[in-house]
Formats: sequence, C-alpha cells, structure tokens
Amino acid sequence: MKVLVIGGGAREHALCRSLSLDPDVTALHCAPGNAGIAEVAELHPVDQLDGDAVARLAAELGSELVVVGPEAPLVAGVADAVRAAGIPCFGPSKEAARLEGSKAFAKDVMAAASVPTARSYVCTTPEEIDEALDAFGAPYVVKDDGLAAGKGVVVTDDLAAAREHALACDRVVIEEFLDGPEVSLFAITDGVTVLPLQPAQDFKRALDGDEGPNTGGMGAYSPLPWADPKLVDEVMESVLQPTVDELRRRGTPFSGLLYAGLAIISRGVRVIEFNARFGDPETQVVLARLQTPLAGVLFHSANGTLDVQPPLTWRDDAAVTVVIASHNYPATPRTGDPIEGLAEVAAEDAPTAYVLHAGTRHEGDAVVSAGGRVLSVTATGEDLTQARDRAYTAVGRIRLDGSQHRTDIAREAAQGLG
Repeated sequence: MKVLVIGGGAREHALCRSLSLDPDVTALHCAPGNAGIAEVAELHPVDQLDGDAVARLAAELGSELVVVGPEAPLVAGVADAVRAAGIPCFGPSKEAARLEGSKAFAKDVMAAASVPTARSYVCTTPEEIDEALDAFGAPYVVKDDGLAAGKGVVVTDDLAAAREHALACDRVVIEEFLDGPEVSLFAITDGVTVLPLQPAQDFKRALDGDEGPNTGGMGAYSPLPWADPKLVDEVMESVLQPTVDELRRRGTPFSGLLYAGLAIISRGVRVIEFNARFGDPETQVVLARLQTPLAGVLFHSANGTLDVQPPLTWRDDAAVTVVIASHNYPATPRTGDPIEGLAEVAAEDAPTAYVLHAGTRHEGDAVVSAGGRVLSVTATGEDLTQARDRAYTAVGRIRLDGSQHRTDIAREAAQGLG
C-alpha cells in the first residue's frame, strides 16, 4: 500500500513512524512533513488547506490511502476533496469535522445523543457572557467556539481574565468546571463500527504542577494504572458509539479518528471536548503501545469495512512522551535555534527511546527549531517508572538554547498517586 500522510507535526511523525514499520506499506510520503519525518518518508510541499492540491498530489504519487493528520485541513474539507478524487482517505468530512470545528455544534450533538457533558451556555454578546460567568462562578471555563490550535480554552479563577478571553471570541462556550482527572480516549470509526484505542493522559499546562498557561500539550503517558478497568467499555457505551450513531442519523457520518477528552468526576464520565483527529501528544504514547499494524486499520476505516478488522493487540509496555518547547512558548516562541543531541539519542537510547519531531526544519546540515513545540521525546518501558527514566535520560541529551520542558510528566501515576 502506498500511503500519503498530510501534516508536519509530532503527531504526523508518530503516524509515519508506525506506518514505516508496517510491512504492508510499500511507499510512504508526507506533505509537508518536517526534518524528522524526512528520515522515514519522502517529503512533498503542499498547502495543507487546499483540498484540490492535496488530491492532485495523492493522485500523482499513486497513493492508495491518504491520512489527514491536523484538524485545520479536516475542517477545511480536505478529506472530501481526496475522496471525490476516488482515493480512500482516513479523516472525517468537513461537515462531520464540525464536531471539533465548533464546540457549540459538539454540544448540540451530545445533547441529541444523551452524551454526558458539562452544562454550558453559547454566548455571542457581552450581556450573555456576563450572565453565563455569573451563573457558573469560579473556576471559569471559557472556550473559543472555533479552532484555536489547542490554546482557545481558558480555565481561571480571575473573572476579568475570563471575561477578556470571552470578549475576544466571535462566539464562545462558557461551561461549568469539571473537577476530576482528565483522560483522552481515541476511537477509530468508519461511521458505523467504533474501535477504541487505549486511554492516555496528557498535560496541558506549560509548567510543572499544572501551573502556567494552557498549551497544545507538554507530555503524555499510557496506560493509566489508576483508571477503572471498565473505563473504555463505559465510554464506548455512553459516549463514542452514541456520538457516531447520532452523526450518521443526521446524514453526516463520521469516519476517521474520534477523540474524546474526558473528565472523571464523582458522578461518572463527562465529555470535555471532541476532536476529529489524533491528539498530540497522546498519539505518541498510544501508537508506541499499539502492536497491530496501523495501515490496515486506517484503510478499513477509510473504506467502511472496519467490521472485518480483527481486535487490536497492545504491548504490555508503558509509554511516556515529554515535549521540548521553544523559548517563550506558548506566547511568541522563538525559532531558528539549532538542535543538538539527536544523534546521541539515536545511538545511546534507541529503540526504547526516540525523538519525534514537531516544529523542526533543515537549515543546511543542521536541524533547527521551527515552532513552539519542537520535539516529543518518547520512551517505552516495563512500567511507567522505567519509561519515564528512559524519556528523561533522552531529554537530557537534547540541547536547544532557551528550551523548556516539564519535569513531572507521569510522575504521580508512576508513584501510584494517580
């Protein structure tokens, strides 16, 4: 199978890495990719948001499967253009991707499907914003209705900061605060059959101890030793299958990766958000544990034949990923700094630890930073303690001027504190 992956972040590097290890993949391409992906796939320039351009590239390469990684191309309808060209595509249609593209739409779908979620108000005027903030009180949870690269959510006790963020959005969702541990659960679906993956937990705050501003994610781990063994079955029954069934009932079937961000509260599971694609950095740890070859699963999703896919198999290993971010991330990150130590990790730590590139590019023979989140250092081990140790050992070999990373990824879970 010839596969084309669209995107250029650590999520796409994780996807490309897994696909490159799949014996059924005979040719692997990525557009636009990054410096790390270039080691496992042939790179091509493309405007990710131009569906016709992506479809043309896929046809020129003889692609038999296109995998759309990021949310913006999906919301822009790139998967529709690829399918219209007669090429199987892993990723939801523009209409179905509204599940991530509009939080108000997602709330409407959840209400119709009786999916448990936080109580919320959709606001478009200052008066509605003030009423909603007053109704819920602190901590305030304020979400930009549209896409915001993982940084459109403010959770704060500061009423002025909450109101300022809300007023900066065209349309905003204000909801009750859910006090409980958060879990990410992915599911691959063809619009009918739903195949859950293993849960992960990510760390959205920039600094240790969950301090600092929200980011796109600073690290993740899997499995979750503190989680109820029945969690996946419960989420399948109360969240994932009802959501897929409701979208199909509306005539906008969801095919691709359905990501449920969940809060585990005293009253049970509640959906915080839906995404329409693999999450970053959770993908890095979930795919590190997946034993089933990836290409066939994605192909069955794209072709509506997921019902014939055998059950997924998983490694017993734990996985941890630690994000190395640029100076001043997530505000105005500095780019263009040289990255050193990548060869040392490859020589000293592989195969149990490896580096997935996010915001990188080649500058001559050097690899330099090209974004806010620069690298995802990922490691596996017999348990979370060993995986953490290996990940942070590898992180210690990386040299990037002014870079930052959290030192507490998976620490509490490894210590049995949940």
